[in-house]
Amino acid sequence: QVQLVESGGGLVQPGGSLRLSCAAAGDHFSIYTMAWYRQAPGNQRELVASVTITGRPHYADFVAGRFTISSDNAKNTVDLQMNSLSPEDTAVYYCNYKALLSGTWVEYWGQGTQVTVSS
Repeated sequence: QVQLVESGGGLVQPGGSLRLSCAAAGDHFSIYTMAWYRQAPGNQRELVASVTITGRPHYADFVAGRFTISSDNAKNTVDLQMNSLSPEDTAVYYCNYKALLSGTWVEYWGQGTQVTVSS
């Protein structure tokens, strides 16, 4: 089992910045990825960014260079630095941990942290 604890959400004005953090505790896996998803009211949950254990990032198209994902394998943490936020970025952001276990991918979710972009 892996427990994910998120922090850093809140209210920010358009054009502002927020940094989300996620710490993973519990079982350790040798092959895994960490990611941030988001879900706005009435929408499906969507991938924002992910990072592999080797540090290779992947971003959704809508990020458009505004966000940066980073991880610390020693601490089992993943951060999401979000800049130039717009009201369209308002959503609950979820940390995701996906690990390869006995040939099968298993995933865990954090409880979510609210990000609201509004003036």
